[in-house]
Amino acid sequence: MKVDRQRIVEVALDLLNEKGVDGLTTRLIADRLGVQQPALYWHFKNKRALLDAMNVEILARGHTHRGPAAGEDWRTYLRENARSFRRALLAYRDGARVHAGTEADPGDLDQVEAQLAFLVADTGVSATRAMELLVAVSHYVVGCVLEEQADAPESPGRGAELDAAAQGHPLLAEALAHYRGAGHARLFEAGLALLIDGAAAQIAAR
Repeated sequence: MKVDRQRIVEVALDLLNEKGVDGLTTRLIADRLGVQQPALYWHFKNKRALLDAMNVEILARGHTHRGPAAGEDWRTYLRENARSFRRALLAYRDGARVHAGTEADPGDLDQVEAQLAFLVADTGVSATRAMELLVAVSHYVVGCVLEEQADAPESPGRGAELDAAAQGHPLLAEALAHYRGAGHARLFEAGLALLIDGAAAQIAAR
């Protein structure tokens, strides 16, 4: 039985949700496809190459706000782009781990060029600075999703020892209570605002 590249990626993504990235093996993929492992190596020379292709597919399916919409300024665009990126990674178990370490797909270079052109035109910064801003936002999103997807399931008493110890530190106790109650989405938005507002202040100072 012959399998094509796209079918391998689809099955790999299904298994990713079932097993996680650590449990994903070429043997499992081959078994699910009903082929021998060497058949996969015609399309992917190793697991990293397969993960790169899976990342491309994850983003193609879920990252819907890659470019600026009509009328968006750079701040709005970066916020919506980051939110879209986060949703795409969260749609798959260990999505952030699959993405971490990848580079832009060569097929996306026109899109990246357009992103840089938009930021340069709207902010007046150099292309180098615009790339630093894009990378900073991207790394922030990946880091947040890594933490969110690594968060252990809630269990009775989890965090109780730390919370009790923090009661002797009033500022920490207040901040920790907020952290516990805010949830990942609200904390993500708070940090994203700090990042973009900080960038805006730097740009204005120039």
